Amino acid sequence: METKLWSDVDEYTTGLLFPKDPVLDAALSASEAGGLPPIAVSPSQGKLLMLLARLAGAKRILEIGTLGGYSTIWLARALPTGGRLISLEYSEKHAEVARANIAHAGLSDVAEVRVGDAGETIQQLEGPFDLFFIDADKKSIPHYLEWSLKLSRPGSLIVVDNVVREGALIDDRSKDPNVLGVRRMHDMIAAEPRLSATTIQTVGSKGYDGLTVALVN
Repeated sequence: METKLWSDVDEYTTGLLFPKDPVLDAALSASEAGGLPPIAVSPSQGKLLMLLARLAGAKRILEIGTLGGYSTIWLARALPTGGRLISLEYSEKHAEVARANIAHAGLSDVAEVRVGDAGETIQQLEGPFDLFFIDADKKSIPHYLEWSLKLSRPGSLIVVDNVVREGALIDDRSKDPNVLGVRRMHDMIAAEPRLSATTIQTVGSKGYDGLTVALVN
């Protein structure tokens, strides 16, 4: 009952607050047709990312985990003229779908997808970036957070998705690498004086999870 109610509320608010968007709908359809897992952010979460990027005045965005480019499109739309987004993706298959979706959105000159192990490719980048969206393998989140800090500036925003893990975040006996990753991330943030952060639990069409938003001081 809860999951249906959460999804119904998502559908209601999306219907009121979101104009019909054939480009984003096509991106989801192309991802499904390409066999990608249905784990893209929800429309509400995508729009939140866009609003955060605009509020931050982001001109350079780094996304870690592209999938089919759905969140990439939301973020790229927030960029001002001359802005740039780099998205790191491990799977060549996913990257091909994402690039096609980005091209269909008319954003190929703004958003670039780089293929490879993000743990390595992130070390080849030059900062600073104004906003980071981390939505890749959760066990590696501590590494991505460490490098996001290195590539940040005061005022940069770091957003990390899927950090509550249906409540498993608080299980200190868990052996799940994904849970261990998000727990380690929270420990790192708590000990890092350069970061001011909050974690928000979320429910909706994607179930029960949460996201962390951290501001670099």
